Amino acid sequence: MRNKDEYDRINNRFSLLKKEKRKGLITFITALDPNIDVFEKILNGLPNAGADFIEIGIPFSDPMADGPSIQLSSRRVLENKFQLKQLFYSLSKLRKTDDVTPVILMGYYNPIFSFGIKKFVDSAVSVGVDALIVVDLPPEEADELYQEANAKNLHLIFLIAPTTNEQRFSVILEKASGFLYYVSIKGITGTSSPDMSQVEERVNLVRSKTSLPIAVGFGIKSEKQAYDFAKCSDAVVVGSAIVDIITENINGSEKSFNSLPSKVFDFVNTLSKGVTGSSF
Repeated sequence: MRNKDEYDRINNRFSLLKKEKRKGLITFITALDPNIDVFEKILNGLPNAGADFIEIGIPFSDPMADGPSIQLSSRRVLENKFQLKQLFYSLSKLRKTDDVTPVILMGYYNPIFSFGIKKFVDSAVSVGVDALIVVDLPPEEADELYQEANAKNLHLIFLIAPTTNEQRFSVILEKASGFLYYVSIKGITGTSSPDMSQVEERVNLVRSKTSLPIAVGFGIKSEKQAYDFAKCSDAVVVGSAIVDIITENINGSEKSFNSLPSKVFDFVNTLSKGVTGSSF
């Protein structure tokens, strides 16, 4: 088992953010999208571009929370015969050069169950994954995965929705660790813009229930939105807007495709400035 204090990259990163008096940026990309080579270039370059955490979506054929952008990216990868072992290999390469940036895998229970729960957890930990978000696995049904993950100090991060009531808070908090992910809109990712005042009110309510850091995601697409939502949270998650850049540039010219990573990095750098407030 890895040493919890030494390798808890998530807690270490939030501690660093607190010390530096700034908020974090969590960037989402779909695993191996649009191909392995480009994915690895983006993956390795995100921290230097301003990402404090990297969230990676595991493609699944029947997603329930992903909007059109992320669904399309998952379809691209699945059509290329996606395998989890390919993702784990890419992450093992990342950890040879970056052993501090937290990596979070987000996906659905079916691929994990099919791979084998223990095998999945062991493989994830061995390549430096720090946390899992399993969208369709409620805490009441998460015992098997929770036990395996907890034994290896792998965080399970749960979603808090705008409709989550106070009774559900206590159920979620029994197994949650790392941070809580507050979903800023009702519905799927990337399809509508969140209401700042409502999000702030709900985040403050969640904060009154826990000492865990709170990240806000779903629907955040711009530098200004990143700035606004960073004010009431500990980290901001941006996904669909990044995936859209990939989609827009894979069907264009060869020059456009080759410049894809740099375009992603430029956008992430802009978001990072928004989160820190340095551009406002």
